[in-house]
Amino acid sequence: MIQANARAVFNPEGPFQLTTIERRDLQPHDVLIEIKYAGICHSDIHTARGEWGEVQYPLVPGHEIAGIVTQIGSEVTKFAVGDRVGVGCMVDSCGECDSCRNGDEQYCLNGNVGTYAAIDKYGQYTQGGYSTHIVVTEGFVVRIPDSIPLDKAAPLLCAGITTYSPLRHWGAAPGKKVAVVGMGGLGHMAVKLAHAMGAEVTVLSQTLKKKEDGLRLGADHYYATSDPETFEKLASSFDLIVNTVSAKIDLNAYLSLLAVDGTMVNVGAPPEPMPVQVFSLIPYRRSFAGSVIGSIRETQEMLDFCAEHGVAPEIEVISANLIDEAWERVLASDVRYRFVIDISTMENE
Repeated sequence: MIQANARAVFNPEGPFQLTTIERRDLQPHDVLIEIKYAGICHSDIHTARGEWGEVQYPLVPGHEIAGIVTQIGSEVTKFAVGDRVGVGCMVDSCGECDSCRNGDEQYCLNGNVGTYAAIDKYGQYTQGGYSTHIVVTEGFVVRIPDSIPLDKAAPLLCAGITTYSPLRHWGAAPGKKVAVVGMGGLGHMAVKLAHAMGAEVTVLSQTLKKKEDGLRLGADHYYATSDPETFEKLASSFDLIVNTVSAKIDLNAYLSLLAVDGTMVNVGAPPEPMPVQVFSLIPYRRSFAGSVIGSIRETQEMLDFCAEHGVAPEIEVISANLIDEAWERVLASDVRYRFVIDISTMENE
């Protein structure tokens, strides 16, 4: 077994503690990655605090991983020692169902294996990127283009692909009007990506306090949803709405903003149910949909797109000692716009 230093929570309340975890010995198609940076995702908090169901402790979160290949298995063909690579939200899937055969392993009908808080095919509980090393089968590793710094690459492995996939699937492009609900870790990436795809981009945020940022990052318009006139003014306006908020909102109010044949896609994942009235949909043939991350192929496509168009997240790099504080700041929306852990600080208490 390979020893890795990590930061883990030992109960839903935390706090993080320095610990040692074991990574499996390399199998023929495995790569060993020395993690350089790991992004902090709101999903980490939901999972670790048991808000999406019971989990096993100790738990090492983290599914926005950027690092360097330091060792490869005997049959690895896609990567070599020294390659700059990333790992996102999943580390395996069945490989046999219709979704996997179609290259949509994120929708594996038998359940893909999460980067943390899951049981892999070896019967081991997966632990994530708040650690110094990880072992992953090569089919679930992506190559990070040289033009993207590793610290900025990390959030692309979740926030980037989570917003890129629905924008691509529902056709964000020149001539399309796209609204982004929420201006946080996911939202700011949705703005940048939709702008790079050529769409007309509107941010819908609770207040106007981030308006300057939104316009700087590529939004054409910015509205406060706390103002009732916003919903009147923008009624039936958008071809696509991407909701990035992981909290309960009035879905019917936002659905009223869709044009005929428009679609609202939820990528934020609040733990509580949100009601939808059918008459918010049927009079204008609107659709309400969901989307989760993207396939490995699509994740590589997203990274290459970001490299080509100069798209990267806005980040704040922190030491491992500050993870607890960073989580509280995420919950308070006090980050612009993604925390990234410098894993070289992992051993410092």
